[in-house]
Amino acid sequence: MRINKYIAHAGVASRRKAEELIKEGRVTLNGKTVMELATIVKNGDIVEVNGSPIYNEEKVYYLLNKPRGVISSVSDEKNRKTVIDLMPHVKERIYPVGRLDWDTTGLLILTNDGDFDGKKTQPAHYNIIKVDHEKNRSVVELTIHEGRNHQVKKMFESVGLIVDKLSRTRFGTLDLTGLRPGESRRLSKKEISQLHNIAVNKVK
Repeated sequence: MRINKYIAHAGVASRRKAEELIKEGRVTLNGKTVMELATIVKNGDIVEVNGSPIYNEEKVYYLLNKPRGVISSVSDEKNRKTVIDLMPHVKERIYPVGRLDWDTTGLLILTNDGDFDGKKTQPAHYNIIKVDHEKNRSVVELTIHEGRNHQVKKMFESVGLIVDKLSRTRFGTLDLTGLRPGESRRLSKKEISQLHNIAVNKVK
């Protein structure tokens, strides 16, 4: 198994982040610093990241209803609350798939599966739910196929509109039914299979 994939399977980071760790000289294989991304890990090999040995672990997937004021990150240099802080019951080293801004609420997937990724962007679709002409505000339902950095806010800003509140309510077949802000649950095998089908279709 290629070493970046091994690191991803261990739940340390995504495969792309693993490549960054290797390039920064923070990964060793049997005591020697790894310099080649194509390095193969064999049974019995010892892989360390930042001096700590890592091991492959069972892949897990969680659904979180992210509240406002929480960072979509494993840690934060400013010591702000992160999504990981909301899930102390999870033993695996999970990380969020994508990001929701500090002030954005809603559905977020967390996993230790570094292969769960996709990059294709497709056209967005919108539906105006409510218009308040007196307050000059509207409620808009937006469907996008990938949320890149500040994508929704930038889309509205490009047409002269400011986003006041933003919440992700659905991801594929998943929604937040039964989850209050800050609550999470583990995904079922059926839900995981559906997510992988979505990811495969996105990268075709």
